[in-house]
Amino acid sequence: MAENLIETTVNPKQLKFKPGGAPGSFEVTVVNESDRFATFQLEVTAAGTDGNQRSDWYSISPEVSTKKPPGDFTKFHILILDTPVPGFVGMMNLTVRVFSLELPDEDREVVRLNLEAGTGSVVLKLELPVREFEEYPGNQDEIPVRIYNPGQLPTNVTLKFSGLDPRWIVDGTERHLQLPAGGQTSELFICQIPADLLDAPSQIYPFKIEAIHSNGPSSWVEGTFHVLPMGVVEFTNKPDQHQIPAKLTWLPNWRNPPVTYDLEFENRSNLHQQVSVEIQGDDQQQCTLELPETQAELDPGETQSIPLGVKARRHWLGRKKKLFLEAVGILSDQRLGTTNPSSQILKLDVFPIIPMWLLLSGGLLFLFLAWWLSGLNPNNRYFGHQDAVNSVEFNGMSQNVVSASNDQTLIKWRVDGFFNPFANPEVGEIADTGKAVRVIRYKPVNNNLVAAGLENGEIQLLNLLAETPELVDSFSYQKDDRVLALEFTDDSRYLFSGHGSGLVLLWDVQQNLDDLSSTVESTSKQPLRRGEFDFAVYALKFVGPNNTNLAIAGRFNQFVIWNLSKNALQRVDYPQGGQNDYIFSMDTAQLKPYLLATADNQGRIILWDMQKCLVRNQPCEPIDQWSNGHSGKPVRSVALSNGGCYLASGGDDGRMMLWPLTREGRRAEQFITGKRIGRSFNNKKFNSIDINVLNDDIYIASGSDDTQVRVKRTPRLQRLGCDRD
Repeated sequence: MAENLIETTVNPKQLKFKPGGAPGSFEVTVVNESDRFATFQLEVTAAGTDGNQRSDWYSISPEVSTKKPPGDFTKFHILILDTPVPGFVGMMNLTVRVFSLELPDEDREVVRLNLEAGTGSVVLKLELPVREFEEYPGNQDEIPVRIYNPGQLPTNVTLKFSGLDPRWIVDGTERHLQLPAGGQTSELFICQIPADLLDAPSQIYPFKIEAIHSNGPSSWVEGTFHVLPMGVVEFTNKPDQHQIPAKLTWLPNWRNPPVTYDLEFENRSNLHQQVSVEIQGDDQQQCTLELPETQAELDPGETQSIPLGVKARRHWLGRKKKLFLEAVGILSDQRLGTTNPSSQILKLDVFPIIPMWLLLSGGLLFLFLAWWLSGLNPNNRYFGHQDAVNSVEFNGMSQNVVSASNDQTLIKWRVDGFFNPFANPEVGEIADTGKAVRVIRYKPVNNNLVAAGLENGEIQLLNLLAETPELVDSFSYQKDDRVLALEFTDDSRYLFSGHGSGLVLLWDVQQNLDDLSSTVESTSKQPLRRGEFDFAVYALKFVGPNNTNLAIAGRFNQFVIWNLSKNALQRVDYPQGGQNDYIFSMDTAQLKPYLLATADNQGRIILWDMQKCLVRNQPCEPIDQWSNGHSGKPVRSVALSNGGCYLASGGDDGRMMLWPLTREGRRAEQFITGKRIGRSFNNKKFNSIDINVLNDDIYIASGSDDTQVRVKRTPRLQRLGCDRD
């Protein structure tokens, strides 16, 4: 028979306990019957429970005995604090297990526990599986909570959610449920963060879920919800260019007042920001800068300006100095990254004290030299138009370019004349229309006719093959309804016009054109077809083959496809715009008619695969898009080469850009930021761009507010893979 090393005595061996009443208790005496020192521990288990039963229903004192010599004893005091099995009433066996880490033996005793029905209050137990949540504005998150009823009676429970804006909680902040005795359940609160950043400031929100029930006091559990930062701080500068002195005079002027740039920051985020400015650039050493010592404090939605005073020392003689300063916006909270854009370039022209004209003698010689030098660069000549150039277009073989201007004239140019330093590229004036010309289009195939859309709503057709270009037809529908866009059908018979009123009209231009030498008579020609749209139409372009689908775009960033055969409209999901937002330009590639390029006044250029939505019945989605091609300024015109391998663009930053494309219609990685082809005088905006590929070169024509028509030439980039013979 094995030797018993532990002797255990329990007193009493039977007791009563009523949940909610006074604790029950019994004592356990443990005698060390071994031949060595030993410590003892107790464990109490209840019959009918699994191995994962809760252990907070009783307490033991002491938890572990001190080491006892052989023959010595320890008394343990056990308190029954709660029922081991929620909801149970009746007799239950408790097993007291005594063991020692120093002895291989253990002992067990049984205590009979009579559980009576409880009458005291019960505290519900709540648990949050996750206590910390975080989410961006506009998104949803689920907050689960578990509720447990340890009592012996069922209870009606009301869960109340507090701490967050009640409007954020989907289906309300209260839940009503019934829990049986010993029952457990889970509830879910769904939090919808508002998409409007002003309604969802970024911070950590503590919240509480409280359980109120009929059988006892309330209980609660707490957590936190972190609304993550989102949005940008817009950085603008007004103006971006100054000069010292502010006004130029004919006589020497020693005054040197400082100029002020207003650096404006608009907090379009949900995060409070402190904004400071750091001035960089080599030219700052030539300037004295004045910046406020305090930072701009910006709450979400707030706009503030930081004045930057700049003073520069003027030189006595010579040409004006062009100084460039870079103002960098620095945010106190870097979780949003940097401002948008991260910096602004400040331009400062510093004129000498003595005007240049006093240093030059022989005014007539100066004028002659200026005229002669201007003749060396055709792109810098002052012949041609006398006002802003609104539209340019190559003929089919890129031999000629036709331009139209606010000065009411159309001019024809020889392309090769732009590359001969001693030639005048201007062929001559085609017509004086009597009104500003907004848009021109060559008649396809023969290129023997030009259609001109005027400011007063008139459309004029001009014959280019006559010895003297002549007007052969004119028509209008609505007086003073600006013609902003024109598009011929491939067979040259019909012409679509887009107007400032939102009208899109279809005209039969073949009528009266069989005899181009006939005398123009007053006509009441009416359009064959009319579409009315709720936005000013700035761009028209056929998409796909057969002239079935006409893309129409303009004000409010509206973009629709008019299926002419079905007379059905399909709206394209374009970034939303307001009354001051416009899609200015569209173009397709002749050999890739489903490849479409768009440009808008938010600086975006987007390339679309329109086959997805016009043939496959899928949403129209961009292939590629970017908004940094023209420094975030409006892009007025885009043009695709016939093969769809090159895109040209012009905008308000005064730059002509070339974008080589892949076969799929995306920007080539080697030219992801584009290639600058030309600049206008004083960064005047470009209004129109056209592109053509001929032999080994790419030709790009442009018209701009500086009254100039330019033709640039650059080698083809066949190594990129798209443009191959």
